[in-house]
Amino acid sequence: MTRTASGKTASAAKKTAATRTTNGSKPKRSGVGATKPASDAEVQRLTQSLKVKDDEAPWTTEELRSVGTSLREEIESYETEIDRAEREIASLIQSSSDGGGEDQADAGAKSFERDHEIALANNSRDMLVQSERALERLQAGTYGICENCGNPIGKGRLQVFPRATLCMTCKTKQERH
Repeated sequence: MTRTASGKTASAAKKTAATRTTNGSKPKRSGVGATKPASDAEVQRLTQSLKVKDDEAPWTTEELRSVGTSLREEIESYETEIDRAEREIASLIQSSSDGGGEDQADAGAKSFERDHEIALANNSRDMLVQSERALERLQAGTYGICENCGNPIGKGRLQVFPRATLCMTCKTKQERH
């Protein structure tokens, strides 16, 4: 593997590059889920357009802002975790190539630790994608609609798990199969 100027391996740099702009900064977000809060008019439009279950009250401005803030915070946390994991993986790869004369147990422990860090980084990437997708759905006005059946997911479920894309009925069916 080749190293970049930042010390990351080429494959790690490629994965990070997808979330960075050409000047190395994180891309700017706009709208409800953006770094900058959405305008009152945009939030008001969304409160009126988002579907809810028949027995639920419509989304309020405060609830939508809370969901957007929560998702933005999750995104920042996952981005930080991915950066940390990529640095740790690069360090583990470097130390494994410097380990001449190690016994098999040391090499195995380093390999296990590297694989564990890679798994954590991949999990964080998956969660980041889910959170970004939830923000996109929020901005598009499709937030809270089950991707399988088209029925409302439910405010309560979304407030607990804002990345949900399936209603409980469809999620239960999915888990059974």
